[in-house]
Order: sequence, then structure tokens, then C-alpha cells
Amino acid sequence: MTIPISKRSAVEPFHAMDVLAEANRLKALGHPVVSLAVGQPSDPAPQIVRDAAAQALRIGRIGYTDSLGLAGLRSAISAHYADHYGIDVPTSRIVVTTGSSAGFNLAFLAMFDPGDRVAITAPGYPAYRNVLAALELEVVEIELAEHAWLTPEMLEDAHRERGLKGLLFASPANPTGAVMPPEALGALIEAAREMGITVISDEIYHRLNYTGPDVSALSYGSDTTVINSFSKYYCMTGWRIGWMVLPEDLVRPVERLQQSLYISAPELSQVAAIRAFDATAELDQVKQRYIANRSLLLRGLPEIGLPLAAPMDGAFYAYCDVSRHTNDSMDFARKLLAECHVAATPGVDFDMREGHRFLRLSYAGSEPDVAKAIERMRNWL
Repeated sequence: MTIPISKRSAVEPFHAMDVLAEANRLKALGHPVVSLAVGQPSDPAPQIVRDAAAQALRIGRIGYTDSLGLAGLRSAISAHYADHYGIDVPTSRIVVTTGSSAGFNLAFLAMFDPGDRVAITAPGYPAYRNVLAALELEVVEIELAEHAWLTPEMLEDAHRERGLKGLLFASPANPTGAVMPPEALGALIEAAREMGITVISDEIYHRLNYTGPDVSALSYGSDTTVINSFSKYYCMTGWRIGWMVLPEDLVRPVERLQQSLYISAPELSQVAAIRAFDATAELDQVKQRYIANRSLLLRGLPEIGLPLAAPMDGAFYAYCDVSRHTNDSMDFARKLLAECHVAATPGVDFDMREGHRFLRLSYAGSEPDVAKAIERMRNWL
């Protein structure tokens, strides 16, 4: 019997995960690999988060929650918006999700129908493109070229040519680390609103802004959907816990979808995440290490012929131009790992048209590892 394989499953692989698998294989063989490939903090979740989880496990009653999430966590998220942004976000608009990944699935399913056109930027996070395609939505990639972020004019051009239903963007951005200034963010959201384009703002790298305060898309109206997660700043990647802030009209549609697709986010992770907002002192120490690593790369990469393609204003990524050395970033990443034992992500993950000229380095690890990687690459190149 031939097993059917759907056309929608034929999405591009996430090459960063393939690089990680090969790096782990080499490590298992005893090779001294330094990995700058995956955007994952090397620190564990804060101690008070782990303590809350341990207490919940001792009690032992871990089960389903309301599909929208625990009331205590939704209240904590609402308080976070008041404290960090000065924004009033009622708990009625907050949905707790199984990581930001589930948030994107739920948003796309609730907002769009097959064939609708949704714009993303290139370079950009590859899962946007792959999930949209798997849901049979038409992906419109807007090349940023020399621009650090999307402008209203670029969006208007794409809308005129293709007729957009939605727009998804991130600030700080993956893979570039670029941060949209508040006036640019507000202008983009207002332009999308005037064109009737629904906006989804990925704010997973908020609190990792090195040049100014965080500004949420929610500051520019309640008709924007925001997706966030405890994975990055809060060092909780494997806990698979995130949240959405929705326009009121979308809450019930998302709740219905969540009930059938996920039931609820894991209760253990929800209980633990409530305490994450109380761990700022510990987490800001982690952020200080990112700042030190960022300084090493800002200085070191241009010195070895790998100029930055965008300002590293946020997140924990350097997106560098390797065209002086190669026109095939995939092959370059393979050789870098095999010969230099430094793992990095080829730019083709993030930009299928121009990514062959770029490489992404994550500096979420230790300062000695980043310094070691730069020195190895200097000698190798």
C-alpha cells in the first residue's frame, strides 16, 4: 500500500535544526563544537520558575485548564503590559498558548481562509513561510534589501500588486536583530489599517532591545494581534508556553480552535510561567551577557571579513554577509562546522532568494564560546 503524502507537507526544512543535529552528532563523537546556530538561551529557566514547577509536581494534580489559560497567568500577563509598556490590556483579550508556534497556527486559522495572501519580510523567520504554506495561504515575501525594516511604501507596493489580506512582522527581528523605531512601527500599522490589512506583530524578542525601550504594536490600537512567548528573554524554550493578545472579536474563534487543536497549554508550564515576571533581576543578568557577546561580534565579525547586514539592535542574532568568501551559505555553513567546528545557520533559512549570501550567528550562549567561535573563524578564513 502506498502511503499518501500531502502537498501541504512539502515545506522547506528548517536548516538551523539540521545544523543542530549535525553539531550534536559531532559533539557525541568528541569534537569540540561551538554552536551559534539555534536561537535558544543557554541558561535554564529562572530559579523561582523551577521552584513553582517543582511545587506543582509535588502536589501532583496536573491536568487540563480552561482553553484560554489559567486566570492567574492571564492576570500576570495583563499586569506585565501595564508595568512594562504602560498599556491597559484586559485579561479577556489574552489567550495562553503552547508556545508562540501554537499562537501563529491559531491566528492564521482564525483570520484567514485558503488562498488569502499574507505578507512577511525576507529575511524572516522560516516557520512563518512554512506554516502559512501548509495552511494553503499564499505567502507574499517582501524583500527588505538594504532596509532594516518594512516601510509603509514597501507594504503599499506589495498590496497594489498582490492584494494582501494580512501582514506578519517581528521587531526585534529574526534573523537580523533589527528593531523598528516607534515612529516607524506606528506608521506601518496605520498604513496597514488604511489598506484593510490585518496585522500580526511577533514580539517574542521583546525585553531584548539594546538601544531603547520596548514599544508594543498594541500601543497603536486594539485591532492588532500580538504574539509573544516565554521562550527567549525568560529562558523557557522547552516549556512550550506563550500567549496572544487579540482583538475582542477574535477571542471566541481562537478559543474554539484551541479547544479542538490543543485543548489547553500545559498546566505545569502555565503555573511556572506566572512566576517568570518576578525574575527580572536574574534574567537581566543573562541579558548583560548577551550585551557582552553582542559587543564581541560587533567588533569581531567585520574584522574577519563578515560585515553585518543589519544593525544588531535586539534579539540575540548577528546576520552577516559572507559573499566575500562564498556564494553558497549552505555549503559555507557545512564547511564551517566540519572544518572549524563552529555551527551557524545558513541565510537560505530566512531568505530563499538572497540568503545564499548570508549567515546567522546566535549569541545566546556563553561569552567564552562566542570569543572562541570568532577566533576559530578568524584562523579558518
